[in-house]
Amino acid sequence: MVNKIKRVSLRVSGIHCASCVLKIEKALRKEPGVISAGVNFALSTLTVEFDPQKVGLEKIKEKIKEIGYEVDEEDYTDYGTDHHHNHGAPNLSKSNQETLSAKKKFWTALMFGLPLLYFAVSEVLKIPVPKVLGGYSPLIQFLLSTLVIYVGRNLWKNGIRELISFNPGMDSLIFLGTAVAYFYSIFISLTLLFSLNIGMSNYLYYDSAAFILIFILLGRYLETLTKGRTSEAIKKLIGLEAKEAVIIKNGKEIKIPIAEVKIGDVILVKPGEKIPVDGTVVEGYSGVDEKAITGESVPAEKKKGDLVIGATINKTGVLQFKAEKIGKDTMLSQIIEVVEESLGSKAKFQILADKIAYYFVPFVILVALISFVVWLAFGQPLATAISILVTVLIIACPCALGLATPTAIVMGTGLAAKQGVLIKSANALEKARGLNIVVFDKTGTLTKGQPAVTDIVESPKSKVEGLDVLRIAASLEKNSNHPLAQAVVKKAEGMSIKIEKVSRFKDLPGQGIVGQINGKEACLGTRKLMKEKNIEVSAWEEKIKAFEKEGKTTIILAYGKEIIGILAIADTLKDYAKEVIESLHGLGKKVFIITGDNERVGKATAKEVNADNVLAEVLPQEKSAEIKKLQEQGNVVAMIGDGINDAPALAQADIGIALGSGTDIAMETGNIVLVKDDLRDVIKAIKLSRYISQKIKQNLFWAFFYNVITIPLAAGVLYPFTGWLLSPPVGAAAMAFSSVSVVLNTLLMARKKIEGE
Repeated sequence: MVNKIKRVSLRVSGIHCASCVLKIEKALRKEPGVISAGVNFALSTLTVEFDPQKVGLEKIKEKIKEIGYEVDEEDYTDYGTDHHHNHGAPNLSKSNQETLSAKKKFWTALMFGLPLLYFAVSEVLKIPVPKVLGGYSPLIQFLLSTLVIYVGRNLWKNGIRELISFNPGMDSLIFLGTAVAYFYSIFISLTLLFSLNIGMSNYLYYDSAAFILIFILLGRYLETLTKGRTSEAIKKLIGLEAKEAVIIKNGKEIKIPIAEVKIGDVILVKPGEKIPVDGTVVEGYSGVDEKAITGESVPAEKKKGDLVIGATINKTGVLQFKAEKIGKDTMLSQIIEVVEESLGSKAKFQILADKIAYYFVPFVILVALISFVVWLAFGQPLATAISILVTVLIIACPCALGLATPTAIVMGTGLAAKQGVLIKSANALEKARGLNIVVFDKTGTLTKGQPAVTDIVESPKSKVEGLDVLRIAASLEKNSNHPLAQAVVKKAEGMSIKIEKVSRFKDLPGQGIVGQINGKEACLGTRKLMKEKNIEVSAWEEKIKAFEKEGKTTIILAYGKEIIGILAIADTLKDYAKEVIESLHGLGKKVFIITGDNERVGKATAKEVNADNVLAEVLPQEKSAEIKKLQEQGNVVAMIGDGINDAPALAQADIGIALGSGTDIAMETGNIVLVKDDLRDVIKAIKLSRYISQKIKQNLFWAFFYNVITIPLAAGVLYPFTGWLLSPPVGAAAMAFSSVSVVLNTLLMARKKIEGE
């Protein structure tokens, strides 16, 4: 008997950096019976494949807990069975709880930590402490720092666990730095209390221990905010699904929950209702609004044999269709899956700080211990050796590292928000510098997303006889539910044209409309309608084909058996579309257009705006694959979109830019949101991202620069030549200066003005 491999997805709390991802995956892959383990950082989920004959699910959960993480027992998916909880969706309430908890920890720690600043400043600037405090200053500092450490105790727990398991990471360095500063300060406090003279500095490091933890807690809070937004995006996608369906059984209409729909069921959908699953029309004719999925503004005509997509909206007629794809096989479910996978894979890019810390932590510990042993071996007093050990660990504390990324992101995102650009993720900022291809969704992004009459061509005869082509066309369309009718009527209303009364009106599906105006028959529609009415079209063919080549839909108007004009309808370009693409070319970027529309329409738009390439007839779930292809060729890609169908591509792209006029899901999935829906802000967003990325790298440089210079000094490398030794207070000052340089560099961002043109 062949063992059946099980695949299970678990929600894991406590994942806060790339190191956590690596730690969990590494630990589980070592377990006998575990075939693969992958962590989605953005959604805090772990997907694990295992052989149940060799290892059980409980054993896997125990292993996760053993390395310091919590498993949510109520939020998991078993892909091998029908048993699932919250399939495809992260537990939003738990995500909110994590964010609230992180926020509470940061503000509580800050409240206890702020008074310590007074003592630190008074020590450095020699400001006398009020007499009322007397000799209680060390005790007060001890109590306040102890409270901060209690609030951030999980950082200590994780750090200790990492050291015990010989897998040091950022938490190890945080623990060592803060613990040494804290316990050294307790030791000095006791010598002051008992008036002992041991030949060591009386400087206290309680403030250093506290504020390192406070800055790290701020970073963790910002991380939970980002992950919370990601969870919201997936939740909203799932919210698009219909909850119920009406099936036809034995001639009766029966309403059932969506989960009970089976392949082969005939489903009835009335006007205004949501199509529950994917299938093929077996009866009826209607216009279906597919913008939610395909992004196309013009409702699609559906008749017998046509495919319909779940989560789209039936607009005009009654449809019956046979269910062909249900559950995880529907197009919407595939889009959700692609978004989840893209978000997860992108989050695995380790930030520079994590990479450096991975090697930096063991290095610092080694240097500190070697320094301690060497100076003891050379006959220095124990107090001096301890002082050197403490100085090395303190000077290597990641205080500036805790500030480097969060402060630049907070300041940068604030600066961007003032200029109408919302930046939601540091992942995009890291990629901004190498960006070389910008991909625009067509409908609703480059174009207005609403069909409009672009051209009206009248015959010479109509002008002579005073026949107004738009007036007659709008009078007919006023009675129609056809998707293009609104464009004609809106054009007429905008020009204050009087609508005529129409009698004997007929709507001919797939052909057009006919009716009588002032006693004469008027026909508006396709070549097929004209042929049915024996109306000659050949004289107009050249003009019609020219419009079609430009990607425009052409409707023909005949009045009294003669064609009096044609109307061209298309989705028009947004303001500044051409100028923005020209500016992108000026920045050295290639511009692609991606669309579900046919190649003719796509190429027409690309030609109009001078884009470098067009990817046409691309299905929603294929958009992210097209972005991935470009990335695999070594390109750094930005995707700009506005629809639900763009969500996977926005998630896959190195930089996902969503328009403020777009859907909530596109805005949640994008790394950057343009509030004003002004295409010029695309340029602004790219420039801002590049600028903030540059500042983060500068901050990280300053955060480590002092370590590189001062760690050897702290270890006493100059002592044999100069007799000079770096003391713990000077080490703390160097560490503080590192932080100050990071803060000052960040504050300079406030004056930056980025132009979008």
